[in-house]
Amino acid sequence: MKKNEKVQGICVDYTNEGLGIVKVNQFPVFVKNILVGEEAIIQLTKVTTHLAYGRVVERLSNSAERVEPECTSYRLCGGCHLQHMSYPHQLQFKTNRVKNCFERIAHLNVHVEDCLGMTVPWKYRNKVQIPVQNDNGRAVLGFYRSHSHDIVEYQECLVQSDLQNQITEYLRNELNGKASLQLLRHVLIKHALCSNEAMAVLIVKKDHPDFMKIARSLVEVFSEIKTVVLNFNDRNDNVILGDREKVLVGTGMIRENLKDLSFGISSKSFYQINPYQTEVLYSKALEFAQLTGQEEVVDVYCGTGTIGLFASRSAKHVTGIEIVKEAVEDAKRNAEYNHITNADFICSDAGAATETLLKQGIHPDVVIVDPPRKGLDQKTIESCTGMNPDRIVYVSCDPATCARDCAIFETLNYHVEKVQPVDMFPHTHHVETVVLLQRK
Repeated sequence: MKKNEKVQGICVDYTNEGLGIVKVNQFPVFVKNILVGEEAIIQLTKVTTHLAYGRVVERLSNSAERVEPECTSYRLCGGCHLQHMSYPHQLQFKTNRVKNCFERIAHLNVHVEDCLGMTVPWKYRNKVQIPVQNDNGRAVLGFYRSHSHDIVEYQECLVQSDLQNQITEYLRNELNGKASLQLLRHVLIKHALCSNEAMAVLIVKKDHPDFMKIARSLVEVFSEIKTVVLNFNDRNDNVILGDREKVLVGTGMIRENLKDLSFGISSKSFYQINPYQTEVLYSKALEFAQLTGQEEVVDVYCGTGTIGLFASRSAKHVTGIEIVKEAVEDAKRNAEYNHITNADFICSDAGAATETLLKQGIHPDVVIVDPPRKGLDQKTIESCTGMNPDRIVYVSCDPATCARDCAIFETLNYHVEKVQPVDMFPHTHHVETVVLLQRK
């Protein structure tokens, strides 16, 4: 096979990213926008020794799970991946993805529960980062096309809130013809969907008088916007936020509610993207933790303290560990704001902190870990198991690294008891997973 050649085949499976796998004489071809069971004529766009990529030229049959994408920009925008799948089929895909990771990576035969989805899987994002370009004085705001820096403009993004769409459209018009447009790199909008407070962050190369005028106009037009922040970033890389900031309006902070707790959110604070499913995710983590009010809990990678503070109401004491200093300060403020006195937070590397707690003779009943996409390192895993907790609850945003780590936990006397996927990001291939590991 060679590039631009046309082949015919039936989709038999999916990649982890949701691409269809079409076998042509047992040679795998990865194809966008094709579902299992569909037959199509495919033009090859890239051919390597072991696999190829292609695009559908003509679909010869349709799966019963195929739906027409509701977003008019879906085929161009790189934000969503699965809108051509029915939502039940998306959940099945995510359940199977987690199963495959545990079977193929961890070589563990574990039961994976069905992925927990949303009743209405739209308008769930509380954060949007929008690149801005200057087209001869016209403001171009949108999302990047897949694998490129070309911006796809849109009128309405269906996975973000109506308010975020309205703010984006307002800024698109407001920035047209302004001299400051060439200084603006990104717009970050955070909309706390439960409290309905919003923040706008203008990410710029340097300051300009226009930005204060824009900030004042934003809070005048949108009553939900409580603060506007100027973030300075003159670096030539893919990092969006710079280190230095200037608050133009408000306090630089908004608040979001999770059940009966309130959390402060700044421009740099990490908070789960989907607040509706966050409650589902954390409730499942606490169910696995089996707290009775008597337990010592260690929360590793605690961020701004969301899981730990959520758990503190059902535990004797919670110790949170986080390496980002600003996040630890946020966690302490969140505990104080919510009148929680049985939670402490340590600013430290996860492996070093758990090792220190171990040396201090602290033996928690439950350890909760919620690491970044890369998962846990060997030192942290050994420190967690060395504290000899009864249970470890692993919250993961990447089932591949989660499965890899669970295989190591198994060798250290902790058995995978339960695996629960949660759909935090409908219409994308991403999936969160909660795992209960029980000491053998």
